[in-house]
Amino acid sequence: MRLPIQETEKGVLFKAVIQPRSSKNIIVGIHGDALKIKLTAPPVDGAANKLCVKFLASILKVSPSDIEIVSGQSGRNKKIFVRSVTRNYLESKLSLI
Repeated sequence: MRLPIQETEKGVLFKAVIQPRSSKNIIVGIHGDALKIKLTAPPVDGAANKLCVKFLASILKVSPSDIEIVSGQSGRNKKIFVRSVTRNYLESKLSLI
């Protein structure tokens, strides 16, 4: 199954499900219509959100400032926007995992 990705002139938007307090940072795969990501950080004081941005930036080879959690800051289900990348670029980086 492919991840539903909304492409705009400025970047791409997709859904993610975050599982905090994991043993390692890893992208698990597609979970429903979202990308499932396990993170080591706890869901306290925005630690998991900060790690989510940093982790995705390292995988996508973009600056953390190019990644924005648009909605879901206080929950597991998030909408994430990545500036200056295309759907094809995002899919190619995620397929390497």
